[in-house]
Amino acid sequence: MTHDHPGPEDDVEVLEGGNVSDRVLRIGGTVRKPWLPSSPAVTSLLEHLRRRGYTGAPVTYGERPEGHQCLAYVPGVPADRMPPMTTEELRELGAMARRLHDLTAGFRPPEEAGWERLFPSEEPEVICHNDLAPWNLVRDREGTQEAFAGGGRRSESWCLIDWDGAGPASRMGDLGYAAHGFVPLHEGGDPEADGRRLRALADGYGCDAEQRRALPGAALRRVRGMFDVLEEGARTGRMPWARLHAEGHADHWGPASEYVARHQERWIEVLTEP
Repeated sequence: MTHDHPGPEDDVEVLEGGNVSDRVLRIGGTVRKPWLPSSPAVTSLLEHLRRRGYTGAPVTYGERPEGHQCLAYVPGVPADRMPPMTTEELRELGAMARRLHDLTAGFRPPEEAGWERLFPSEEPEVICHNDLAPWNLVRDREGTQEAFAGGGRRSESWCLIDWDGAGPASRMGDLGYAAHGFVPLHEGGDPEADGRRLRALADGYGCDAEQRRALPGAALRRVRGMFDVLEEGARTGRMPWARLHAEGHADHWGPASEYVARHQERWIEVLTEP
């Protein structure tokens, strides 16, 4: 299923960001990006989410023109250009991730569809975004007010973009990757403050006791996995990872993985204490 998309076609802008994708264009009220082997599965997933009322993903118009994904343009500011989230916003983010995972638990893509896999295989509990990060969350203060899990409404809309890496994975792997960027879990952080913020994210998700114990280790696997991808790219020349490694991205992900490894036991205590 596809939907008619808005124009005009002569209003064109090259969008910033996108470390992995080739050139991404805004044309009128749409975004155009290359049609990838994973695009049929991603298009089916986005249609599934739209039918179920999930507002945290863009509308897809399918393949138009041939060779291009066509999506609704999402106005707003990426979260990585805004101050760190408050603990209440982290709870909202956790609830947003939980709703996504719950809605994808029963999703079945077309048989011929494939996914783009970046990280080592995890137990395929649900379909995950797999790049839940501040650079992929667009916040629009001018958007329609939306209800949130804590009760009441927030005065901005949130939308996750760049679904090209979506695919089957574990709930805590997806949430752990989100923790890296949104808590954030970076070298030089305050482990005690980070533990409290990590707990807010887990509380919003509604993590049970087993998930709380698993979350720090899952975050470590994802962060270390990203470092390993960059290192392999540097060894093999595989793009875009070789380029990103040359630009210094591994200098962040390596120390970040060491930071998570050092403090994961303490964070398990914070996550599981009454």
